[in-house]
Amino acid sequence: MSNKHGNLSIDSDNLFPIIKKWLYSDHDIFYRELISNGCDAITKLKKLEMMGEYTLPNDYKPKIEVIVNPDEKTLKFIDNGLGMTADEVEEYICQIAFSGATDFIEKYKDKANDDQIIGHFGLGFYSAFMVADEVAIDTLSYKEGSTPVHWTCDGGSDYDITDGDKTTVGTEITLFLNDDCLEFANEYRAREVIEKYCSFMPTEIYLTKANAEPEYETIAPEDKLDTDTVIETIVEEAKTEEKENENGEKEIVEVSPKTEKLKILKRPVPLNDTNPLWAKNPKDCTDEEYKAFYRKVFMDYKEPLFWIHLNMDYPFNLKGILYFPKINTEYDSIEGTIKLYNNQVFIADNIKEVIPEFLMLLKGVIDCPDLPLNVSRSALQNDGFVKKISEYITKKVADKLIGMCKTEKESYEKYWDDISPFIKFGCLKDEKFCDKMNDYILFKNLDQKYLTLPELLKADEEENADTSSEASEEKSDASETKAEENADGSTNDTEEEKDTRNVIYYVTDEAQQSQYINLFKEQGMDAVILNHNIDSSFISQLERRNEKYKFMRIDADVTDSLKEEDSEDLTAATDTLTETFRKALGKDKLNVKVEKLKNADISSIITLSEEGRRMQDMMKMYAMNGMGGFDSSMFEGDVTLTLNANNELVKYILDNKDSEHVPAFCEQLYDLAMLSNQPLSPEAMTKFVKRSNDIMLLLAK
Repeated sequence: MSNKHGNLSIDSDNLFPIIKKWLYSDHDIFYRELISNGCDAITKLKKLEMMGEYTLPNDYKPKIEVIVNPDEKTLKFIDNGLGMTADEVEEYICQIAFSGATDFIEKYKDKANDDQIIGHFGLGFYSAFMVADEVAIDTLSYKEGSTPVHWTCDGGSDYDITDGDKTTVGTEITLFLNDDCLEFANEYRAREVIEKYCSFMPTEIYLTKANAEPEYETIAPEDKLDTDTVIETIVEEAKTEEKENENGEKEIVEVSPKTEKLKILKRPVPLNDTNPLWAKNPKDCTDEEYKAFYRKVFMDYKEPLFWIHLNMDYPFNLKGILYFPKINTEYDSIEGTIKLYNNQVFIADNIKEVIPEFLMLLKGVIDCPDLPLNVSRSALQNDGFVKKISEYITKKVADKLIGMCKTEKESYEKYWDDISPFIKFGCLKDEKFCDKMNDYILFKNLDQKYLTLPELLKADEEENADTSSEASEEKSDASETKAEENADGSTNDTEEEKDTRNVIYYVTDEAQQSQYINLFKEQGMDAVILNHNIDSSFISQLERRNEKYKFMRIDADVTDSLKEEDSEDLTAATDTLTETFRKALGKDKLNVKVEKLKNADISSIITLSEEGRRMQDMMKMYAMNGMGGFDSSMFEGDVTLTLNANNELVKYILDNKDSEHVPAFCEQLYDLAMLSNQPLSPEAMTKFVKRSNDIMLLLAK
């Protein structure tokens, strides 16, 4: 072939700045592109052999070599794939494998988003120009009678193509690095980048440093491979010692036999695992292998709780492993990492088009060769196919969790406190996932027993059934009376009477709400523990989706079960105590109720309506996010102070409202009630402590 000087069939003066500035978000990605191109070339050559169109040498070992040379500021990428002819170099390299180049430049020169050029152009090779002032290609095609080709380009519009001197089939790409990118010729930096992008590529990758001092190792002769270069044979003579035998005579005894060892050039070790765990059949994988893979990929030495191995060939090819990591407390970060691969080539972390948002809280890998990628392999095309993949992943996760709940209930319960944030977040974000998981969400009750929602509702119905027969006659009489009163056809149902949903009581802080919990337990009532910050949004969503039940915090109201059943009129006591407490506390709008509670030791209880609390929580969240201040006085109308008419201190205040000590007692009862509901403000706590000391001093006198 004669020498040829040509002009690239694009306006490369415009193209290369585009490549360098924004086509690839990370400059180090050129490693991935050039190595994966080499893997593709090797894969194609092996397929040609399978089809009978080429015969590989008997000693053929597919591999990619990366050689860094910091002295000469070069990088080499060498593969033993199918190589290229001069015509193929012109077609695939010089024409950049696409037509309409001028239109391309015009369309994309002002774009800031590379998603616009997704999947249409084979520009992987040109990522080399992000870091190199000049690039050379030496290649020899597998085709019989091919001539080696040498191609060079300095990143401008001109290139040179001549006969080369390569003697083996494959391609060698040399990058002459620019001064800003010399870091990539550093052996340790190269290793870091290759392990980042290429840890699981299907062809072995070897990294060497040019002109490095050779390294040696010693092996036994039986361990020698045909490829080993023997430097020398090391002979260790037999060792003997003089010992006394059983007859008391001294003799020479061999302690260790003569040995031979071979000193060889250190065997190269590939940087990648060509057969990653996710590519294997789940039946062939052990628990220890799953755990070791997790430690290796995510550098997390806390063992995962469990994992889901995805393995699907139809209707699309998808494999992967999703791990549920252990979270120590609700304050730990639960941001995970899902690594996306395409044919074992790393694409990116947490690509939202493929990975459902809630699963990004997990850790895992997903490999889908069928994904439609953009030119830089780092983003996805808008494709309905991608949505199907996302839905499949969601379904498989739900199926795994449901299966665990049905067949491994004990393990499912053991993991629940750790995995519940994932599942609840998933229910909030994905309606289909929520539909599947609805009956398999667990709630821990006051006895630390785990119940599903159907089990909770069944228990509530049974509890109601126990009391319904006792109340039925009374209800019937009341209905008759009501019918007589409303003979004109009018109705006077209250909102409470209209709401027939089952109430599920819940606790957010077992220590702070212990007074209410004790009251519930005394009456044989139950509640569930919802102490994660996602629970407020989660139960609101459950209520919207199901009209059968509603959630109320244990201190949202004083239920009838906690009160005595006598019908003594407490109106006068309520009026007196309301006036006394409002005056003592300086709260003119304070709601005060007086009830006869079954437990006489309880003096006062604060309740905040469920609606008021949820609104309060929402306002606090907005304030934390910088969306306006939070004013607690807005919710004073939702707060009720319930006083126990059976309590001796309440009786004292009622009978001695003009006593000089009553204001302090009123304040103390209010703060004690508030402490069981929520923390006091710093100012209120200071006053509470001082007042407690003053009251104790009164008793001491």
